[in-house]
Amino acid sequence: MAPLQSKISILVLMGGYTSEFGISIKSGTVVCEELDREKYQVYPCVVTKDKWFYQDTNSVKHEVDPGSLSINLGEKKIHPDVVFNTIHGSPGEDGHIASLCALLEVPQTSTHFYAAALSFNKRDCLSVLKAHGIPCAESIYCDKNNPPSFKEVQNKLGLPFFVKPNRSGSSYGVSMVNAEIEYEQALNTAFAEDHQILIERALKGIEVSVGAYAFNGEVIILTPTEIVSENAFFDLSAKYEGKAQEITPARINDQVTSKVQELVHKIYTTLEMNGACRADFIIEEGQPYFIELNSTPGLSKESLIPQQAKYSGISLSEFFDRLITEAINNHKKNHS
Repeated sequence: MAPLQSKISILVLMGGYTSEFGISIKSGTVVCEELDREKYQVYPCVVTKDKWFYQDTNSVKHEVDPGSLSINLGEKKIHPDVVFNTIHGSPGEDGHIASLCALLEVPQTSTHFYAAALSFNKRDCLSVLKAHGIPCAESIYCDKNNPPSFKEVQNKLGLPFFVKPNRSGSSYGVSMVNAEIEYEQALNTAFAEDHQILIERALKGIEVSVGAYAFNGEVIILTPTEIVSENAFFDLSAKYEGKAQEITPARINDQVTSKVQELVHKIYTTLEMNGACRADFIIEEGQPYFIELNSTPGLSKESLIPQQAKYSGISLSEFFDRLITEAINNHKKNHS
């Protein structure tokens, strides 16, 4: 009789150090609920600046050592087989978790540290992708010490324009500026999130978001979702308070759909990404313009990638299983 195969231990990281803490907790909770308990031993881990901890089914908190990713259960320590990274913002989306896992030689589900760090920095990501022929909106980068005057921005970008933190997600700190009177407050709002900001021309058109992931060595591009916000743009309340329609598939013709999916494939392969990511675009006069790339996208049930996976006939449980399988296979390939 063959011995029973032990379960794969999964450390699900959630929380983080930024304004996206609560959103990450939602993503991590859904992952923990959906993972197959017949196959996986799941350890939810909440990450804060003060401590990392795993809370068991009896609500007892156990310390998780960030230096080794081990869980202290008193009599024994658990060393995870795989890390499932659901931290939006730092330290999950900016490459720190990926770097830690690489050093410890632990497979992890998100992309490698370079692609994570690059995509988290909007200025640097736009610079690299523009050089590879990805269409992007005109923009101005600055830090807290040298913001341009309203007139400078208006002369270069026109009105309206967006002011956004350079390194942030979930639309935290983003403002649309329609007139000079709004500019100073927009700067203050963005600088509250990051001392670096990006000021970007407001594109006029259809907003779409497209998920991608790798499985069995193949890059799979999901069906675009169209975003129709009740607000001036797809801001924080539109994303998380139900003030937007999210229509999958997007109401764009086949030619534009193919064009935007080809751009996502080019971005994914150019940056040699792993795991799931989501790229956002505005389609202006039939041309998709890249806005930003999320290397640790939302995974709650109302998030865009789960919606797109469902449309393609993949359950969340199967989708998460694919990400874990690909992480393990990549690790074996890189350490064979």
